[in-house]
Amino acid sequence: MPQATRDIKRRIKSVRNTHKVTKAMEMVAAAKMRKAVSNVVATRSYSNLAWELVKNLARRTDSKYHPLLEKRDKIKKIGMVLITSNRGLCGGFNNQIIDRVTQYVRQQKEEGGIESDLVIMGKKGREAMLKKGHTIIAEFTKLDITNTIPEIRPLSNLIINDYLEGKYDQVMIAYTDFISTLVQKPRILELLPIEKREEDRYLGQAKTGKLETEKISEPKTPSIEFEYLFEPSADEVLGELLPRLLEMQIYQVILESDASEHSSRMVAMRNASDAAADMIDGLTLIFNKARQASITAELADISGGRIALE
Repeated sequence: MPQATRDIKRRIKSVRNTHKVTKAMEMVAAAKMRKAVSNVVATRSYSNLAWELVKNLARRTDSKYHPLLEKRDKIKKIGMVLITSNRGLCGGFNNQIIDRVTQYVRQQKEEGGIESDLVIMGKKGREAMLKKGHTIIAEFTKLDITNTIPEIRPLSNLIINDYLEGKYDQVMIAYTDFISTLVQKPRILELLPIEKREEDRYLGQAKTGKLETEKISEPKTPSIEFEYLFEPSADEVLGELLPRLLEMQIYQVILESDASEHSSRMVAMRNASDAAADMIDGLTLIFNKARQASITAELADISGGRIALE
């Protein structure tokens, strides 16, 4: 019996050490989550309005003015940007978006014979996609928290240049949309070519509290026909405006992914801490019962010896 109580005490000590680690990781993730959520909420309204401007430009402007507005006759190859995390311990954050991309790439291959190249941001995505045998053409460093647009400019330049050079007929970006601390939704968004697509009207649905599959009710406004006037010329204005607005969209996507990652990690560590606390309580109860049984047995031996002597 003493051996059993020693083993239980050893297990309790081990679980307590684990609890301390998970609790510390939860607090770190919570601090990062607050900063990431603050970043994503601060820029979401501007990003949505900027993307709506891009879509309106695509609908009302002749595609001859800029190649980013031109829709290819046939899609032969897709460039897919996948955003994951560098580290694990964040629940199903990485697995969900990786499975979604894998399913999408396989579907495009089987249905239309369309090849896909991957651009990866995040070590977990790279490891998973290499195991699955997908083609990775570039990898970019994923920061814990992205703060400024210049940090993602190399990624946006690669995407835009490859599309303009004709390497890809379509560019998609896969990320995890931040809905709330407890809900994050994997999503694949079409970046190029720029088209008027209602399902991509908004980036991020946290401001409405609704998922992507739900319809967003908007006030009905009368339809007004108009066209844009460009000065000094459409070529010059669109040449400067469209790449910057695409940069903003990619930046917002990464902010959404940052907020989702740290929220998932905080929730996962909180669940682990709660599970460790419950395990400690259960082991403590078992330990007390074992110790009481040992004491009772010793008292019975003493009483039995005394009776034998009498």
